[in-house]
Amino acid sequence: MWRFAGADRASAARRVAAALDIGCVLFDTADIYGFGSASGFGGAEALLGEVFKADSSLRPRMVLATKAGITPPTPYDSRAQHLIAACEASLRRLGVETIDLFQIHRPDLLAHPAEVASALDQLRATGKIREAGVSNYAASQVEALREFLPFRLASVQPEFSALSIDPLSDGVLDQAMRLKLAVLAWSPLGQGRLGDVPCSSADTRTTAVLAVLDAVAARAGVSRSAVAYAWIIAHPARPVVLIGSQDPGRIRAAADAYSVRLEREEWYRILAASRGAPMP
Repeated sequence: MWRFAGADRASAARRVAAALDIGCVLFDTADIYGFGSASGFGGAEALLGEVFKADSSLRPRMVLATKAGITPPTPYDSRAQHLIAACEASLRRLGVETIDLFQIHRPDLLAHPAEVASALDQLRATGKIREAGVSNYAASQVEALREFLPFRLASVQPEFSALSIDPLSDGVLDQAMRLKLAVLAWSPLGQGRLGDVPCSSADTRTTAVLAVLDAVAARAGVSRSAVAYAWIIAHPARPVVLIGSQDPGRIRAAADAYSVRLEREEWYRILAASRGAPMP
């Protein structure tokens, strides 16, 4: 929901409805979303809070997730006092009493994992959050946090797409399967490069991936983006795709990903195109 901002509550409500219509119940936002735009820091959370205020039936139907820890121009702050204050500010903007999943947005290299764990434990003990997760953490950073966290970590959020394939080899997905962590894949369309809108400035690697996606899409009778989502979903870690589109029609069309049955050869062909080399 990083582009979910502005003052048009009716338009925002239509986007929320489109997601719920296809069974998408996880809504992932962050306090930083809106920064750099007219709505400002916290803008996405504030707009979602307005949607909740207009229709109180929506909040109980979703898993509400947000993130904190990016603090321009610092740029990162995961000290306990900041995380607690940031969570409380998010609760106020959203107009809710509890956040279902509170995530550290990016690792703060100056914050000891014991202090981060302490903040998360306090927030959970006071009922302000139900579960905790991390975003953009390396596998080793997850292990360090778990060492001090007195409850089970719920999720990791890596950038993962057919163009961002590091999680396949850097241990993040393997760790998630071992620890039974939910995987939330952000930028599943490679910052829009794998979407259905033609990309006029695609590099050689992106062009190669698009060619395979389009071939599979033609075979399956779905859109290119549906295949890009399906490629992620096919991994045994069972990633949850975080849809970034703000168009209700495209949000609804994302459900087609679940009708795609990728052949094993097709999945590896997409990976090989992304690698720029045959599989070893």
